[in-house]
Amino acid sequence: MPDRGGGPTGPRIRVGRPPRRVRTLLTTLGVLAALAMLFVMFAGFWTDWLWYRSVHYSSVFTTTLGTKIGLFAVFGLLMALAVGFNIWLAHRLRPPLSAMSVEQQSLDRYRMGIAPYKKWVLLAVTALVALVAGASAAGQWRTWLLWVNGVPFGQRDPQFHKDISFYTFDLPWYRFLLSFGFAAAVLSLIAAALVHYLYGGLRLTSPGHRATAAATGHLSVLLGLFVLLKAVAYWLDRYGLAVKSSGLKSTEGWTGLRYVDANAFLPAKTILFIIALICSVLFFATLWRRTWQLPVIGFGLMVLSAILIGGLYPAIVQKFQVQPNEQAKEAPYIKKNITATRQAYGIDGAEEKDYSGASDLKGKDKDKLRAAADSTAALRILDPNIVSPAFQQRQQGKGYYQFPSTLDVDRYQVDGKEQDTVIGLRELNISGIPERNWINDHFKYTHGYGAIAAKGTSADGQGEPDYLERDLPTEGKLGTYQQRVYYGEKTTQYSIVGGPQEELDYSSDKGEKSYRYRGKGGVSLSSPVNRAAYAVAFAEPQILYSGAIGNGSKILYNRTPKERVEAVAPWLTIDGDAYPAVIDGRIQWIVDAYTTSNGYPYASRTTLGDSTADSLTTGQRAVVAQQNQVNYIRNSVKATVDAYDGTVTLYQWDKTDPVLKTWMKAFPGTVKPKSAISESLLAHLRYPQDLFKVQRELLTRYHVTDAETFYTGSERWQVPDDPTNKSGHAVPPYYLSMKMPDQAQQAFSLTTTFTPNRRDNLGAFMAVNADAKSDDYGRIRVLKLRSDRTVSGPRQVQSQFNSNNEIASKINILKRGDSEIEYGNLLTVPLEDGLLYVEPVYVRGAGVNFPQLKKVLVTYGDRTAFEDTLPQALDVVFGGKGSTAPPKPPGTTPTGQDTTVQQALKDAQDAWDASQKALENKDLTAYDKAQRSLKDALDRASKAEKEAAAKGGGKKEAGQ
Repeated sequence: MPDRGGGPTGPRIRVGRPPRRVRTLLTTLGVLAALAMLFVMFAGFWTDWLWYRSVHYSSVFTTTLGTKIGLFAVFGLLMALAVGFNIWLAHRLRPPLSAMSVEQQSLDRYRMGIAPYKKWVLLAVTALVALVAGASAAGQWRTWLLWVNGVPFGQRDPQFHKDISFYTFDLPWYRFLLSFGFAAAVLSLIAAALVHYLYGGLRLTSPGHRATAAATGHLSVLLGLFVLLKAVAYWLDRYGLAVKSSGLKSTEGWTGLRYVDANAFLPAKTILFIIALICSVLFFATLWRRTWQLPVIGFGLMVLSAILIGGLYPAIVQKFQVQPNEQAKEAPYIKKNITATRQAYGIDGAEEKDYSGASDLKGKDKDKLRAAADSTAALRILDPNIVSPAFQQRQQGKGYYQFPSTLDVDRYQVDGKEQDTVIGLRELNISGIPERNWINDHFKYTHGYGAIAAKGTSADGQGEPDYLERDLPTEGKLGTYQQRVYYGEKTTQYSIVGGPQEELDYSSDKGEKSYRYRGKGGVSLSSPVNRAAYAVAFAEPQILYSGAIGNGSKILYNRTPKERVEAVAPWLTIDGDAYPAVIDGRIQWIVDAYTTSNGYPYASRTTLGDSTADSLTTGQRAVVAQQNQVNYIRNSVKATVDAYDGTVTLYQWDKTDPVLKTWMKAFPGTVKPKSAISESLLAHLRYPQDLFKVQRELLTRYHVTDAETFYTGSERWQVPDDPTNKSGHAVPPYYLSMKMPDQAQQAFSLTTTFTPNRRDNLGAFMAVNADAKSDDYGRIRVLKLRSDRTVSGPRQVQSQFNSNNEIASKINILKRGDSEIEYGNLLTVPLEDGLLYVEPVYVRGAGVNFPQLKKVLVTYGDRTAFEDTLPQALDVVFGGKGSTAPPKPPGTTPTGQDTTVQQALKDAQDAWDASQKALENKDLTAYDKAQRSLKDALDRASKAEKEAAAKGGGKKEAGQ
C-alpha cells in the first residue's frame, strides 16, 4: 500500500549555500581525513604483515587473518540475511489501509518519515547487525580452527562415552553456533515485531484483534525457532554437565557430574528437550490454526517444567537423597574426577612412597652420613633470587646495562663435569643512557652485551659469585659466542639498526667500540611506504624523514622472547620465565610453551595465575596467563629465540598431545619435530617451573586416589609460605642437582615441599626429574612423611634458626653497623631416611649495595650448624669430614674450602701487592677490593693459627 502523506504546505525559505570555495575545501578536508583513517588502518595491517614475514611465520598471519575475515563475512552475512529477510517479510505482510485509530494516527508520522528512506534504513540496520555479529564470530577463530582440525584423544569420558575431543574441540563450536542462532532469532523477532507494529500488523490499544493473521503466523514461526533452539540447548546441556564446575566439600574447581547431575539434572534435561520440541511444533502450527492459544499454553508448560523438573526436582534429590549420605553417593563420581584430573594435568604417573623422615643421628655412621651429604646433592648456595645485585655491581660495566632481578639456573660442562650454574644476560637498560634523545634511545644504544655465569655451588673468598664467565667482553668457560644481545626480557623499546648511524657496541679501557648490525632480524625501512607505515604505527614522524635512516636500515621490535613466541604461536600459553643459554656459539632464549584446554570432562579447573603465584611473582618474575582457567595442560612446545637476530624456532616436545596435533594441522610447518632438537640444545632444556607449580597445587588434593579419603580431606596438603621472607606467598620451587632415595646418581631436578593442611610440620617432599637428556625426564616422585612422626617443615626449621641463641648472637654481630641480613633459598634434600636443610645467609654491608655470602645454615634432625662454609657446617652437624679438593689460586678460594695459615698469608701478600698496584694506577675500585681481600686473608690466617694451636699445631684440611 502507498504510505500516507500530506501535511501543511507554505512558502519555501531558501537557505543560502556556502560558497563553492568553502564547499571544495570541506570536501577536500573530508577526503583527506578519510584517506588518513584508511592509511592508519593500512599501517597496522602492513606492519604486522612485514613483521611476520621477517620472522618467517607469514603463514600464521595469513591463516589467522583469513580465518577471521571468513568468519566475519559468513556470520555477518547470515545475520544480515536473517534480520533483513524478516524485516522485508514483515513489511510485505503489512495489512491494507484501514480506518485510522488514535494509535495508528500517532504512528503515521513515523511511517511518513521513514517512507523515502526505507531501503536505506533496511541497509543500515542489516549492516549494523552484520558488523556486530561478524566481529563476534571473528573472535571465535580459535574455536573454529580447533573444530575443523580436531584430532581424537583416543580416550572416552565415563558418562557419555564420547571421545574427549568432542568436549574440547566440538562442544565449544556447537555452543557458539547455538548462541549465534539465539541472537539471530531474537533480533529477527524484535525487528519483525517493530515493523508489524509500525504498519498496523500488531495493535496494542486499538479495538479488535491485537494481531493480523499474517503477523501472528510470522511471529509464531520465529518464536517456534527460538523454542527449537532452546530444545537443542537442553540437549547440549546434557553433555555440558561433564565439564560443568560446581562446589563439593574439600575441593575447589570441581568439574564433572555429581550424583544429583547424573540422577536428576540429566533426566530433567532430556525431558525438557522433549517438551521444548513439542512446544516448538505448537508454535509452527499457528501457520494453520492462526491462534496463539496452544503455543502459549505449551510455552507456559515449558517454563513451569523448567522450574519444577530442572530446578525443584534436583534440589529435592540433593536434600533428601544426597545430603543424608553424601560420601557414599558421591564416591563413584569423585573417583571419576580424581582419575580425569590426574590425567589432564599429567600427574597420574606421580610415584608416592612413604618416607621415614627420621633425622636421628643416634646409631648412625656419621662419616657415612657426611659422605652422603656430598654425594646426594650439589647443594646450591648461590641463590639466583638474591645475587642479582652482585652481578649488577661487579659485572654491569656501564649504567646502560642491567641484569634481571632474578637470575636463572642452568647446567654447563666445566672441566669435564656438569656444573649447576647461575646465569644472567647483560641487557640494555635504556633508562641508564647518559643523554636521552631519539637518536641515542633508538639508534646508538641498541643492545646488551654478554652472558655472565657463576657456579651455583660455591662463592669466592669474599662471599661473591665464583664466576665462570665475566667481564666486558666476557671471557671464561663458555667458549666463543656471539655476545650481542638485541633481544631480551628487558629489551622493550624499538631500535633502528644497520643504516648510516653506527651503534655503540661496548666501552672498554681503550674507548668506545662501534658496530653496525649484520643480523637477519628486523624489518627493512628502505621503502618509503614502510617508513611511513612505521611512522604511523609508532606515532613517530621522524621515522619518515630522519637522515639517520638509509640503505640497510632495519627496525627491531617485539623484542622480548615471550612476546615473540606469543606472536608466532598465538594458540600457546607461555611460561613466565624464559631463560638464556649459550648454545653452539649463540645466546638462545629458551621458552617453555603450553597447550591448554578448559573442556576436559571431569577434570577440575584451576586458574593459572593463582596456581603459579609464589613469593617471586610479586615483582621479580612474571605470572603465566593471570586469569586463564584451564583443566588440561601440557608442556607440548619448547621454543628458542636467538638473542642476536631474534629467530624464533618452535619444537614439538610432547608428541602425544592431541591439542598440539590439532594446532599443527591448523598451522602446518610452524612447529618442527622433536627430532630437530640438537644435542647441545637438549642439554639446556629443563622441566618448566610454571607447569610444576600447577601440578604441585593439584597434588595438594589429588595425591589422594581413594574417593572416601578425598571427600573427608583428612590427607590434604598445602604449599608452605616462603619462610625466608614475610611476603606470605608460597615458597618457589628450586632447581638443583640431587638424587632421590631410589636414584643411583644425581639428576638435575625441580623440588618443593608440602605441609599438612593448616599445619607447619613437613607432610611430603616432591621432586621431578628436570633433565631433558634423561630417560626419567618428567618423572614425579613424592616422598610422603609418616603421620605418626612429626618432622619439621620449612617454617619450623627457619624458626629454629632464628630462635637459636648462639646463631642469634652471630647474626647480631653480622648486623653491626647498618648491615642487613638476607636469607637465601631454604633447600630441602632427602638424606639417609632423614631430611637435610641448607640455607645460605647473605650480608649486605654498610656502604655495599649488594649481598655477600657470609654464612651457611645447615640442620639435620636436632643438629644445627651456622658456619662460614657449607663443608664446615656439614662437619659440625655430622662430626665427620667431607671430600677434599686441591687448593684454588689466591683470591678464588670458594666458600666451602678452608686454608692453611701459610696459604692465608700468601693470599694476604698477594692482596697487598694488588692494592699497591691499584694505587699506582689510581683505580680506587680495584684498591677497595684488594683491601677487603687483605682483611679477609688476615682474618683467615688468624683463625687458622688459633685452630692449629688448639690442636697442638696440627693443620686442619677442610673439604670442599
